[in-house]
Amino acid sequence: MEEVKEITENGEEQSGQSTDFKYYVSIRFKNTKKAYSFGCKEEDQIHYGDHVVVETARGMELGKVISDVREIIAPLSIPLKPVLRKATEKDIEDAKMNEDLAKEALVKCQECVNHLKLDMNLISSEYTLDRAKIIFVYVADERVDFRELLKELAAIFKCRIELRQIGPRDKAKIIGGIGPCGNETCCSRFLSDFDVVSINMAKNQLLALNIQKLSGQCGKLMCCLKYEDDLYKELKEGLPKMNSQVEYEGKVYRITSMNVINRIVKIENKETSLFLSFDEAIQNGLKKLEHNNPNSNKKENGNAKKEKQHNDKAEKL
Repeated sequence: MEEVKEITENGEEQSGQSTDFKYYVSIRFKNTKKAYSFGCKEEDQIHYGDHVVVETARGMELGKVISDVREIIAPLSIPLKPVLRKATEKDIEDAKMNEDLAKEALVKCQECVNHLKLDMNLISSEYTLDRAKIIFVYVADERVDFRELLKELAAIFKCRIELRQIGPRDKAKIIGGIGPCGNETCCSRFLSDFDVVSINMAKNQLLALNIQKLSGQCGKLMCCLKYEDDLYKELKEGLPKMNSQVEYEGKVYRITSMNVINRIVKIENKETSLFLSFDEAIQNGLKKLEHNNPNSNKKENGNAKKEKQHNDKAEKL
């Protein structure tokens, strides 16, 4: 959950902008992968690749146009903020200067945090283009009472202060790193939003439920578990589950392994083990056995309860 607190030197709020635009463009900001739409009134006002100054919820920011100007045909669900102007040389110089000032501001903010003995870990800081506002990003295990911190920072910087709390996945996205695959982490390379990742996705892919190996640098389940989840669900459709008892050619077996990519299943009993293709298994009547033994049902219910407890623990991690 993201927590945001703001304070202004004079207590005034910025007024909203008009949303009466005929055209819009997609703009991306530095250090972000997500594109945002902004309105413009003239078709030839800006072009692909231009740097522009825009009005956002955070204030004035410098962004880069990553699309051609497009006409608004149907009403948009979200009101558009305006493209204020093409960026001048001064705007670009100011943006570079702001990066250096933000680094200095981060050091000063850290000194205030240490002085007040607050349990929060600062990650980054950023000025808006006009330096009317500075945003500090931090992580913390619990809620932090930073009212005194806001007062000290407002007295030092003489501008609006925003303290934004982020979670471990957002922290990993900002810091970046190399994943177990050897590539840059997906979150810092191309992901713009985080999808829900559950332990069931690892089960669908028949992976060993080792939470440490399945977790990314953020400590949460790796985002890449979701990429092939739909394919595995489709390939496993209609097949018995792992470790379930099945009947094949009049004999009882247990499914001990399954490779849904190569479409091979291994079934075993005390006498023998067989490797079968999915098509061969289905054609020869491989089917799951339904037990009516109360003791067997009790055991299955106990295993299901243990599995649920394991899932709950994994999802908390």
